[in-house]
Amino acid sequence: MEIKTKKGITLIELLVAMVIGGIVVAGIYRVFVAQTKAYTVQDQVVEVQQGIRSAMEILLRDIRMAGYDSDSVGSQISIANPVIPADHSVTVNYEYDNTHRHEIAYSLTNGMLSRQLTIFTAGGGSATTTENILENVEALDFTYGVDTNDDGAMDGSWVSSGGIGTAKVVSVRVVLTANPDQTNPDVKNWVSPRTLTSSVAIRNLCFKK
Repeated sequence: MEIKTKKGITLIELLVAMVIGGIVVAGIYRVFVAQTKAYTVQDQVVEVQQGIRSAMEILLRDIRMAGYDSDSVGSQISIANPVIPADHSVTVNYEYDNTHRHEIAYSLTNGMLSRQLTIFTAGGGSATTTENILENVEALDFTYGVDTNDDGAMDGSWVSSGGIGTAKVVSVRVVLTANPDQTNPDVKNWVSPRTLTSSVAIRNLCFKK
């Protein structure tokens, strides 16, 4: 009587299969980790870019209002200094209504872009509030377009605050640089700072050609 036997896998075959399976799993895991890091980095880049754009829009909106004066009969407000320029900060003044003047100062403090609003009343009172509108800011730089011949248009190129002299500031260029959140080492090592440059004409101090 013939006895038939079935062959199973040997120990060596089992070990080889386990090694190959381990290599495949390790490869899949490395791809997963790399994709996760890439997603995290991209997410941080998008976040900082959106933050810079939002902060720039707020800043330019306030600069655009510099020097506004309704000139109404009932107004008790006058604007003596529409723009107080500096290389790394700027302060603007405008009439909010007939009895209130807004003075808004932008500056860089401990890596934060801060917006300080002081509301002056015609009677002499004032109130100040400060808010941080963007964190992880690396640089905040201002240059200015000036009108030296009082034709309402910017003359020549942009100048620093020290080059303004007695000329009238009619436009402002802002360069804002910020970093993504640096707590993640992947972001810290692979993402460079993002910079946005924008300029705005101060419509209350210049004329359109």
